[in-house]
Amino acid sequence: MTLDATWTRAWIDRTADVVAAEHTALSELDRQIGDGDHGENLLRGFTAVRAKLADLPADATPGAALKLVATTLISTVGGASGPLLGTAYLKGSAALGDATELDAEALVAFLTAARDGVVLRGKAEVGDKTMIDAWTPAVDAAAAAAADGASPAAVLRAAADAAATGAASTEPLVARKGRASYLGERAVGHRDPGAQSSSLIIAAAADAADGSSKES
Repeated sequence: MTLDATWTRAWIDRTADVVAAEHTALSELDRQIGDGDHGENLLRGFTAVRAKLADLPADATPGAALKLVATTLISTVGGASGPLLGTAYLKGSAALGDATELDAEALVAFLTAARDGVVLRGKAEVGDKTMIDAWTPAVDAAAAAAADGASPAAVLRAAADAAATGAASTEPLVARKGRASYLGERAVGHRDPGAQSSSLIIAAAADAADGSSKES
């Protein structure tokens, strides 16, 4: 499908569905190494996003829709995840400008700006056991796929696969950022909830692009 405003709305809607389905599991991950509210926070945020999306003008660009996600998450999601993910969407939406259709290069620009926004706000690096461990592999995979001439949908799928692998890679790590860093070696063996939710968000983008079922 063409990656335009319709795709953007489908991505946002699918993300809200995935968060609703996975919020308990995300909070359980967070209970193991954090304060246990990551899933509930995201559920509240994307429920608010979905309500506001209905009021967005039909001709809103992808960038405008994603900026709405940003401002809503920042204003409704507590803890660190709201500002971090909100900044990701905000920087990513700015990278899209007024584009009405997104090609492979635009998607790489979005993902890169989103990742850089998280880095700017959270000061984390790959290996710190944070959502950056999902975002950076996604950016790298997307850039490589785009350089190879992949379609926009294939670029997103490459990013999603890499993000999932990146999220899983946080399990053996000792956290160096956030509340989990207070646990030292006790954080080993637990997946970072922010990396997991980030991988789900990126997977929702890929699923919306290729028309996969919400359950796949």
